[in-house]
Amino acid sequence: MITNPPLMRRILTTDLPALGIVLLAIGPFMWMLMTSFTPQESLAALGVAISPANWSLDNYLRLVSRTSFLGNMGHSLIVAAGTTALGLFVSVTAAYAFSRFRFAGRRVLMLQFLLVNMFPVVLLILPLFVMMRRLGLLDTHAALIIANATVAIPFSVWMLTSYINAIPRSLDEAAMTDGCSRLQALRRVILPLAMPGIISTGIYIFITAWNEYLYALTLGGRNVRTVTVAIQTLIGEYQIEWGLLSAGGVVGALPATLLFLIAQRRLIGGLTQGAVKG
Repeated sequence: MITNPPLMRRILTTDLPALGIVLLAIGPFMWMLMTSFTPQESLAALGVAISPANWSLDNYLRLVSRTSFLGNMGHSLIVAAGTTALGLFVSVTAAYAFSRFRFAGRRVLMLQFLLVNMFPVVLLILPLFVMMRRLGLLDTHAALIIANATVAIPFSVWMLTSYINAIPRSLDEAAMTDGCSRLQALRRVILPLAMPGIISTGIYIFITAWNEYLYALTLGGRNVRTVTVAIQTLIGEYQIEWGLLSAGGVVGALPATLLFLIAQRRLIGGLTQGAVKG
């Protein structure tokens, strides 16, 4: 017979440690949020305002009116959406090929995809910069989309290959027996069943591209400046306006957060939509 542990013991061994981990995880974000709502004058004199009665939208209004932050968010959206589209197109087709076909060099290619993720991103900056300069793509959205895709695609191929491997081959064969071509079987059978994995991979690619800083700083410039670079420019030479900087961080994190919250319901629903009726 299983008995429940005493209340005090459960609180000390389970509840309090779990609460500490949660506070440690969300504490910096809550502090940044409160800082963004604290007016600059109060922030310099009294510190962060904890009470909502002392909060204000002054930092957000200054962020919109005095900086080009909304335009920078547009650049980030173009880069992240383009990277997601390119990454998913390449990853889905490559993962299907690795899962369904056996060809010479298959294991070597999969191993190369894995090895790419072991190299630091900073090692790829110089060759990518030289390539983009020769192609005339510096300070363009295309340069950042291609650069971000080089990082996102290898891991995405591994994710989707494992997911497509779990889908029975008999479904492909049944669809092609009924008259579908290989591409039609992929589009009508495999993609609907693999939609939860595709959505998860798309979220990963989008968030990775949205939060990327090193490529955006090196391959971007005056014409294309993403949110991560724009937030860095809010740091002055002699002082830091923490309220404005925190407001930029909160606004910059909203699109990726909202995307995850919206797609989370679709992701959970997709787990039951792929059922096959017998």
